[in-house]
Amino acid sequence: MENPDERGVDLTRCCYADLRGGTYRLAVLPWGATEPHNLHLPYLTDCLLAQSLAVDAAARLWRERGVRAVVLPPVTLGSQNPGQWDKPFCLHTRYETQRAVLGDIVASLRRQGLSRLIVLNGHGGNSYRNMVRDLAFEYPDFLIAVSDSFGIVPQRDFFEERDDHAGEMETSLMMHYHPELVDIERAGDGRSEPFAVESLNDRTAWVPRDWNRVSEDTGIGNPLKSSPEKGARYAEAVVDRLVRLFADLAAPDGIYGERRPETDRF
Repeated sequence: MENPDERGVDLTRCCYADLRGGTYRLAVLPWGATEPHNLHLPYLTDCLLAQSLAVDAAARLWRERGVRAVVLPPVTLGSQNPGQWDKPFCLHTRYETQRAVLGDIVASLRRQGLSRLIVLNGHGGNSYRNMVRDLAFEYPDFLIAVSDSFGIVPQRDFFEERDDHAGEMETSLMMHYHPELVDIERAGDGRSEPFAVESLNDRTAWVPRDWNRVSEDTGIGNPLKSSPEKGARYAEAVVDRLVRLFADLAAPDGIYGERRPETDRF
């Protein structure tokens, strides 16, 4: 059954009648990727999780604080490592493509009178800082904030093993939000190989990992200790932080304390 709090919040479910005449303070853009997630999770896992967390947070923001935010449909265009884009139907999109997509979304929202956007990123390969800096020059009156959904709350207090890709955290979250899409019996163990160069393992420097050399099942992290209960507890902690973020950025006083004009209306 559809959560009634999602009406007017989740744009994938909204009608124009749900939105017309409402006052919206910000938009949230879930952004993920199209890529394999071990053998048991769907290709759009990053998109689905970012969207689910965003919708939960936006619904609570409206219910508890009376502030409206809309969650846009997720962007499925992610940046991939070598070896990932060799896998069937894994899609790699370049910086220029992602920059163009984000720029067009910002231009559309700004034209409609909105001035605040949160990109909720669910894919570790994506990076938006240079894009946001570029757009800040083009739209100095438009605020863009970026949050990595997987990095808001530390994993250690919720999971037994650290998840890098399709492991215990992501599998538990999918069991909580979309159990019908998880086939845990098909899961690989997510075992991965480190670099042979210690300076890369200790992050003295960074290079993209070749997924064909790193993982047999495309996962990095053990999914076999996952549970929907772990996912629910972690989701609650992340959503708590997102509600606070959304409320802070929706407030009339800006991030530096200046009062923003009341222009965010549809």
